[in-house]
Amino acid sequence: MERARIAELLQPFTAGAELPDALLGQLQLYLELLLRWNARINLTAVRDPEQIVARHFGESLFAARVLLPDLNVEPLTLADVGAGAGFPGIPMRLLAPHVRLTLIESQNKKATFLREVVRALQLEGVEVFCGRVEQWGSTADIVALRAVEKFQRVLPVAANAVARPGRLCLLIGAPQVPATRRAADEGWRWAEPVAIPGSAGRVVLVAERT
Repeated sequence: MERARIAELLQPFTAGAELPDALLGQLQLYLELLLRWNARINLTAVRDPEQIVARHFGESLFAARVLLPDLNVEPLTLADVGAGAGFPGIPMRLLAPHVRLTLIESQNKKATFLREVVRALQLEGVEVFCGRVEQWGSTADIVALRAVEKFQRVLPVAANAVARPGRLCLLIGAPQVPATRRAADEGWRWAEPVAIPGSAGRVVLVAERT
């Protein structure tokens, strides 16, 4: 897919801001790798390249924009729990290159793909941890969670990986918001959910550890 088309598809998620050509080139290479690997292992059920750009890249970059004031702080650590094919962590890292990212993924084949993306995109300060978040044994300033299995079970464990002070960034369906707030302990200040453009009721929900 041409860079110009990627930029066009991402316009709704970047508030009209133009993405640097170097960033579009990285996204283009990332998409090529994802399509190639997805033919062999199940990284995403979305097969259409344009839908991948809008639903995966776009949603991740939108979450980064919601967090942008926090992402501008240096140094900053970000952990993507249940990273899968690398969303939202890798696009967030591409938008904020100074962020130190850990991609936490328990499935070995997906972790191998993530390492290949990190190598191909020449991403420094990005690590892949093949295991569960409770085995990671560390914390991050921001912990992101998107489209993981057994979400309600994983959420409290992921929340424990947030540093003090720190933030939890969840990409979920709007109907999940009340149960999500109830599942966490009382030590959180929840922001209002922000609707993701063009999605069927999906939101970015951010909580700050108090």
